[in-house]
Amino acid sequence: MSTLLLAGIGLIAGIGITALGPGGVLVTIGLFLFTGLEPAVVAGTAMVTHVATGTVGSLAYLRSGHLRERQTVRIAVVLLVTAVVGTPAGVLLNSVLPAREFGILMAGFVVVVAVLVWYRQGHAADDGLHPRHPTPALIVIGLLVAVASGTFGVGGPLLTVPLLVAIGTPILPALAAAQAQSIVISLVGSVGYFSIGAIDWRLALIVGVPEMCGVLIGWKVARSVPARYLTWTMIIILIAVAPVLALRH
Repeated sequence: MSTLLLAGIGLIAGIGITALGPGGVLVTIGLFLFTGLEPAVVAGTAMVTHVATGTVGSLAYLRSGHLRERQTVRIAVVLLVTAVVGTPAGVLLNSVLPAREFGILMAGFVVVVAVLVWYRQGHAADDGLHPRHPTPALIVIGLLVAVASGTFGVGGPLLTVPLLVAIGTPILPALAAAQAQSIVISLVGSVGYFSIGAIDWRLALIVGVPEMCGVLIGWKVARSVPARYLTWTMIIILIAVAPVLALRH
């Protein structure tokens, strides 16, 4: 039953990754609540699944053309460079966090994500305009996302997409750039967690395979279905699980 539950969580997470951005956090939440693993193993196992999902998501948006746009490529390059710097700092932070503190921080983290998703819901650009963002702003976003992703074992899109939308990036280019960023975050983070023996490969397969399937489903959803229904579902899920994470011992 727990195997089916984790596989289902992986599928839903994959759909959320490419349809909305905030989906990868569900893998971390599922592993933390239903496996009893230490925080480092939770984050490391979740992180390694995002290597494949980030690759599949990037290829999907490359095929659709959104990852070929000049402004999107520029954003992606800045995010990729900052990921190399920020992700190891997040891995180091996780390694010193006891399970109790990890749960509390994770609870606060998912509430922040829920607020950002809600903000994006009302501010997503749909006019096709794609402003040129100042490089320092992109660097700050990239570093913040990389550190948080390294700490909690998430791929990056769940924070990157709402933050990019908040500064005026249209939703599909934001999703495309975030997918490219997630590859580097996941690779660097996975190496870090692997070096300390903090990856459960069996669980990574159980969650990761359906997660990849969900990524392809989510890519189709993002291009053809109004996202507001999934957005509110995601917000409700995140708010609901936050107290559970905080109270888990």
